[in-house]
Amino acid sequence: MATEVKAPVLPESVADGTIATWHKKVGDAVKRDENLLDLETDKVVLEVPSPVDGVLKEIKFEVGATVTSSQVVAVIEEGAVAAAPAPAAEEKKAEAAPAAAAPAAAAAPAPAAKSAADALPPGARFSAITEGVNPADVSGTGRHGAVTKEDIVNFARNGGAGKAGGARPEERVPMTRIRKRIAERLMQSKNSTAMLTTFNEVDLSKVSAARKDLQDEFVKAHGIKLGFMSFFVKAAANALQRFPLVNASIDGDDVIYHGYSDISIAVSTDKGLVTPVLRNVERMSFADIEKTIADYAKKARDGKLSLEELQGGTFTVTNGGTFGSLLSTPIINPPQSAILGMHAIKERPIAQNGQVVIAPMMYLALSYDHRIIDGKDSVQFLVDIKNQLENPGRMLFGL
Repeated sequence: MATEVKAPVLPESVADGTIATWHKKVGDAVKRDENLLDLETDKVVLEVPSPVDGVLKEIKFEVGATVTSSQVVAVIEEGAVAAAPAPAAEEKKAEAAPAAAAPAAAAAPAPAAKSAADALPPGARFSAITEGVNPADVSGTGRHGAVTKEDIVNFARNGGAGKAGGARPEERVPMTRIRKRIAERLMQSKNSTAMLTTFNEVDLSKVSAARKDLQDEFVKAHGIKLGFMSFFVKAAANALQRFPLVNASIDGDDVIYHGYSDISIAVSTDKGLVTPVLRNVERMSFADIEKTIADYAKKARDGKLSLEELQGGTFTVTNGGTFGSLLSTPIINPPQSAILGMHAIKERPIAQNGQVVIAPMMYLALSYDHRIIDGKDSVQFLVDIKNQLENPGRMLFGL
């Protein structure tokens, strides 16, 4: 019995998807719920599982093709068994091969060299391209003789095949749908908002002390570590309730006020930046925030985020400090009106009660849409977050 495999039903905001990868080929045995292909949309990569056990009989679209909701992408012969290879036939074919094939096999170093290059780790492969080095010419010092990035760089510097005398290769690679969508949204934000950024700095001494004092008890009670992000997200949710314009959005000539705080958390992945949404943060506990963020981070790394988890959001928090950023101007995530940028925590000398002390300091940045948020509101909003973080007890009492 033949069973059709259909693309998933996509929401109205996603018109179609592109087939990114087939994990099976025609003739392969498949199991129920086993992933057959990855479908890349503008926002997320979706897995398309097999609905039944059987054998993949037909593939309707190849990699790179565009499909729409519920379109048939493959056919599975339900209950069939994949044909096993015939050893006897293969041996007979090998015996019938002419002896003249031996020299041809001996003269095939090029494919071997290519497979060796493909096996390089990403850093070494990129260095080999930029330095114009053939990995086959390099003696590896890595584990089991593997060629490392340092081997490539040292070989080039020593004149083996450096930039001066080596090739200058270029490679043209199409953008993924997700990267194109990110580019479109960034340009949309730049062209459709009157974006301005205000800055402040926050002393995280008390937050750091609270984390240190309560960490063991928090882990024991909730099974997850108490991080910095939950403090910032909770402080933002409290401030959004006091400054509703920062939590609002523009729709034509109207301003939409949101009576809830759905905060998007920027998460970096191999395919680009995604922003899953924490719903109703004003009602979430610190443990709920930490668990949800950890779950989203794992799903993002594994490509398991759903479209529903990426949609909506009234405000965004992004943390460039995880990559070492000291200061930046984050770009608004439309149709939202503001975004909070966290940065690296650095110990710096500050004046405190007439004394110079060393404290863990962080620069904060708030980018906002000046069309509806005035400078006064943006500054007071950021100062509100600063005051909460420098006095964490205020968050417990909603002050």
